[in-house]
Amino acid sequence: MALHKTRIASFIGMALLAFGGTCTAATAGSDARPWMNPRLSPDQRVELVLKAMTQDEKFRLIRVDFGDTENGHVMAPGALGSAGYGPAIARLGLPDIQESDAGLGVAKPLKLGATALPSGLATAASFDPTVAYAGGAMIGSEAHRRGFNVMLAGGVDLVRDPRNGRNFEYAGEDPLLAGQIAGNAIAGIQSQHLVSTIKHYAFNDLETNRNAVSANIDKASARESDLLAFEIAIAAGHPGSVMCSYNRVNAVYACENDWLLNDVLKRDWHYPGFVMSDWGAVHSAAKSALAGLDQESAGETFDKEVYFDKPLRAAVTSGEVPQSRIDDMARRILRSLFATGAIDHPAKQAAIDFGADRKVAQRAEEAGAVLLRNQDALLPLSATQSVAVIGGHADKGVLTGGGSSAVQSPQGNAVPGLAPADWPGPRIYQPSAPLAAIKQRARGTVSYASGDDIAAAAKLAAQAKVAVVFVEQWAAESVDTPHLTLPGNQDALVEAVAKANPHTIVVLENNGPVAMPWLAKVGAVLEAWYPGAAGGEAIARLLYGEVDPSGRLPLTWPRDESQLPRPEIPGAVLTSMGQPPQGQPAQDVDYNVEGADVGYRWYQRKHLEPLFPFGYGLAYTHFDYSGFAPRVANGKVNASFTVTNHGKRAGVDVPQLYVTLPGPNEVRRLAGWCRVDLKPGQSAHLTVTADPRLLVDFDRKSQHWQQPAGDYQLQLGHSATSFQGDGKVALPAASWAADASPAGTAQPCVASGAP
Repeated sequence: MALHKTRIASFIGMALLAFGGTCTAATAGSDARPWMNPRLSPDQRVELVLKAMTQDEKFRLIRVDFGDTENGHVMAPGALGSAGYGPAIARLGLPDIQESDAGLGVAKPLKLGATALPSGLATAASFDPTVAYAGGAMIGSEAHRRGFNVMLAGGVDLVRDPRNGRNFEYAGEDPLLAGQIAGNAIAGIQSQHLVSTIKHYAFNDLETNRNAVSANIDKASARESDLLAFEIAIAAGHPGSVMCSYNRVNAVYACENDWLLNDVLKRDWHYPGFVMSDWGAVHSAAKSALAGLDQESAGETFDKEVYFDKPLRAAVTSGEVPQSRIDDMARRILRSLFATGAIDHPAKQAAIDFGADRKVAQRAEEAGAVLLRNQDALLPLSATQSVAVIGGHADKGVLTGGGSSAVQSPQGNAVPGLAPADWPGPRIYQPSAPLAAIKQRARGTVSYASGDDIAAAAKLAAQAKVAVVFVEQWAAESVDTPHLTLPGNQDALVEAVAKANPHTIVVLENNGPVAMPWLAKVGAVLEAWYPGAAGGEAIARLLYGEVDPSGRLPLTWPRDESQLPRPEIPGAVLTSMGQPPQGQPAQDVDYNVEGADVGYRWYQRKHLEPLFPFGYGLAYTHFDYSGFAPRVANGKVNASFTVTNHGKRAGVDVPQLYVTLPGPNEVRRLAGWCRVDLKPGQSAHLTVTADPRLLVDFDRKSQHWQQPAGDYQLQLGHSATSFQGDGKVALPAASWAADASPAGTAQPCVASGAP
């Protein structure tokens, strides 16, 4: 039995930093530059260098320039052609700041290429923090070997709407899952001596009118939802930077929001790193600095003016902004560079093993693909079957999401020239063709049709034993999808193929949930997300059963838009993809509709039955739970149980622990999970500990986290709606101040031997 234990990544990441921080500064500790002594703590080193800095050097540190020539911009000398650049302070031995997009790989320079991880949702669907950590370490290593020391990675905004164009960058709808996955990815990146940036703080949950829209939500619900995801991720990954978002929060721009940046982030969470702005998200000098913004990003290109130069200098001179604030801004930036090892281990150009890195991306896709349907055990395929492969450019490669996180392969774009050519394009395909990978495994005839001619595709499908239809939904930063319908004639294509061949399998390459009017007519559906650099190989291995599907949905799949808290997104548009505007964009979005009950909690509260629930996913085998025994031990709530593989194949299961707090309006919430690998007939006795941060609510009046006295219902689930274990434990009332919330669980799942 192999048990993949979930754990908080800080132990891994900080251990790596502790061992790695003494390697390269052999000449450190000289009298001239005592801050270069790696034996000193980051805080000690910062204070030493801060005393040596001039005011001009501090002001140079608190802003970075745009690092690319995109759209005719003039690239700063020394920049690498990426997101941001700050010149070195050679007098002090401080390196230049080189910032790279983004969370799925090194996105720029685009012409060089890099290894693309699968969608963030695929990593989240693995329910495996070790997969997230490995992916982070891989892209961090590639970034460091390209010369970057800051990576704009770690998206953790909750999926409040499946039509959000950037959902593929994030980690789902649940704060515990999203926080742990993003936090571990961040820890992996920083293990390579880069600063990782968690983003987009906060409530950047829609892209429509993102530069002005106000996300409105009461502060208690905010702390229990999106902000809880950030809090958990920061505790797990210790990111060196937080990126404040474009949007307003309760009418105040996020990058000048004193409550978000000073009260919550820096005071309550004791965050020691720095806050950088998103590109074009700064609107003031003194107000932003006093509210907690520490670094302006590419203001000369994206803001109305460079606020953190002359305007901020004038505010210091007038006394509006104290000198101590400028010192604090510089201190926080420098501390993160020291703490992550970015100064002691300078980034420099080095060879990259793309073959090994592709394997990391492949394992992530294989762990995160979700089998949604498998009637009559149509999957896995047999090598003897003839196969018709149809649609989705499956003869060329697999799709990638658009915008600043789009990563191109070193081999280039497998399907160049598709719209949109301009932002948020280009539309990129990874050159990992599912067709070629299927041909490698099939001994029967394998044929291909593009799907452009529906009648021809149906005719081809009728001549094969099975048909595999690839459908796709391209989504991108800065735009939302107006609806859940697949673009083009893909629904008609699936209908026609399924009519011609009852053994039809649909593979989805998409941003998130889509409408599937043909679902009951096809035999199997595999959710592949955006599959990453080795997506074609991973999909083929899953289809042929070389690896068991083990992903579980990190978000709820609605039946249609009417089930969503906001059925329409005013102004949502994909003009470049032929979709006209849906009215005028709203200036406000009301998140108080669902409040903290995001995703599956909304569906429970409203008594709605989704198409597929959060946590759902099929396997090629069958798992049962028994002996569910919840209890309170040493102040912790945990539950023991036995999971058994009753099938004839090895497989991976993800038992999920849900808790419902006492009270009239409470709904169940994910409190912990296990991921376990079992051979046929094998059992494992597991104990999962409920995360204490999910056993409390934030009280508006007292501004404390409150654990109400009473009975807590614990349920062991195959998903958020399917349970095989139910019990209660009693807890006394308890309270924690906002700046001392309950600590997370270090080792949520353990195997305790055979039952």
